[in-house]
Order: sequence, then structure tokens, then C-alpha cells
Amino acid sequence: MDLAYIPSPSTGVIHLGPIPLRGYAFCIIIGVFVAVWLGNKRWVARGGTAGTVADIAVWAVPFGLVGGRLYHVITDYQLYFSEGENWVDAFKIWEGGLGIWGAIALGAVGAWIGCRRRGIPLPAYADAIAPGIALAQAIGRWGNWFNQELYGKPTDLPWALKITAGPNREAGLYHPTFLYESLWCVGVALLVIWADRRFKLGHGRAFALYVAAYCAGRVWTEYLRVDEAHHILGLRLNVWTAIIVFVLAVAYIVISAKVRPGREEIVEPRKPTGDKAAEGESTKDESAGDKAGEGENDSVVDAAVADPAPSDETPGDTPDETPDDIPAKDGADNGAGATGR
Repeated sequence: MDLAYIPSPSTGVIHLGPIPLRGYAFCIIIGVFVAVWLGNKRWVARGGTAGTVADIAVWAVPFGLVGGRLYHVITDYQLYFSEGENWVDAFKIWEGGLGIWGAIALGAVGAWIGCRRRGIPLPAYADAIAPGIALAQAIGRWGNWFNQELYGKPTDLPWALKITAGPNREAGLYHPTFLYESLWCVGVALLVIWADRRFKLGHGRAFALYVAAYCAGRVWTEYLRVDEAHHILGLRLNVWTAIIVFVLAVAYIVISAKVRPGREEIVEPRKPTGDKAAEGESTKDESAGDKAGEGENDSVVDAAVADPAPSDETPGDTPDETPDDIPAKDGADNGAGATGR
């Protein structure tokens, strides 16, 4: 008799009228919200503005979902394109099947587009969002629990996962690899947060630490799994992927620390706001006013020189000149001649 085990839900979907509410989708959505929330707090703490992480996530999340699904379908193509299988199932993402490697790779492309549009360095954004991604994975793994998938080898441990009979699975007690990986991802998030505070990681090194730490845990959880997978030299494909990505992440940390030590001082360009913007506008207005005033004054002077004020005398009236008037006239003529030069 089994004294203790982790039960599996009888169904992974609840229908609200005609609308199906799927546990797998809920876990993904909640994970995204947690990642954006934590990433925003870290981004603001590093000198960025609130809302930037969410704006860039609008690009990163859709790309990540597409990349995760593509990786799964390509590496497990036999589930959709072999004889007797329906290729349309490849689009049923709600039934499970997202490869983290593809999600991170293509999600990074989406993040790069969003960062480029905002003039933000991608490595700085990746460092801010890294622990949030780990927590999103920790939450997302519970979607596998709802779908009763990706469990490990049979076991009689008290925390064994009870799986019921269904398509492509046999009833029994198995290692809850979804739980192992979920807890590991929580530990990875805490590790990155601690290391970032302790060593002030920058230029993408916090993200690289997340990648390396996750890969280290993925190797042993992947080794426990019994679901169908391709093998190379006796190891599952995902084990090889984790090993290669781990080596690349560690190499990046070492090389980056030598080439670009320290942390970015400015992570997001600022626009003038508040008093500074008002001062700038005031200065512009005053400068424009001065120039306009100068222009008006110059126009008045030019007009006065070019078209002197009309005299009350008529052409036919010639005043009698007296000896006292003659010097005054000569002086006026001399002045006019000087102006003409």
C-alpha cells in the first residue's frame, strides 16, 4: 500500500461554459507576469524606467512561444509527422510541448528588436530579466503536472508522482521531475539575485549565470525522464544541448569579465522631463523672442534709412534761405552722404 504520493489532477482543463480553461496555459501566463514584475523591479533599481521591461516583453514573449514550440516540434517530429499521427497537432500548444532552448533563443531575438527600438543594450535587459525567467520556468513546469507529462522513472519514494492510465502513459508512481525542475529553477533565481548583488554582474553575465545554472540542473532531471526522446551516443538530445549551452555560458562569463568588467552605468537613455524640459522650452522661447525683436528693430531702422519720413513741404514751396539756414543744410547733406557710403 502506498502511504504517500503526489496526486495528479484528473483533468488539465476546466470548462467555463464553452470556454476551456487549461491549467498548462494558466501556468505559462502566470509565469510571464511574474517574470515581467520582477524584471521591472530590477530594471528600475539599475536606473531604468518603469514599464520598459513590459514594453520589450511584448516582443520577447510571442517570439519565445513560437521558438519554444518550434524546438519541440523539430526535435520530436515523430509525434506529429510519423505514420498514424496528425500533423495538425503540432499547432496545439495548449496540450504541452515547449522547448526552453528554442524559447530562450527566439525570445532573445524578440527582446533584441524591442531593445533596439528603445535604444537599450540587450545584455543589460537580459541581466534584469534573468531571475524572472527562472521563476517563470518554475511556475510553468506545473503545467506538466496538469497534463501528466514529463515524469521520471518509477519510484516508491514518499514524494512519488501518481500517474493515471492514458494515451502514451501507464498508471504508476514515478519521479516528479516537473517538481524537481521547478524547485531547481527557484534556486537558480535566488542564486542569480544573490550573485548579482554580491558581484555586481553586468554586460549579460547575470543572464549567463542563469543559463549555466539551469543547464546544470537540467542534465540530471533530463536523465530521470522516461518520455520518448532522441539519443546521441547514449544520451538524450536535451542532455547534450544542456552540456553545450552550459559550456558556452561559462565561457561567456569568463571572457566577458575580462573584456568588459564591471556593470553598465547607464542602461536606458533619458528624455528631459519636468523642470528641465520647461527650462529648455523657456530658453527656446526667449531666444526666439529676442531674435524676433532684433529683426523688428532692424526692419524699422532699414525702413527709416530707405524711406525717410515725408516732409510737410510741398514740391512747389521753396523757403527763403537765410544766412543762418545755410550751414544747417550743408550739415544735413554731409550726413546723408556719409550714410550712403
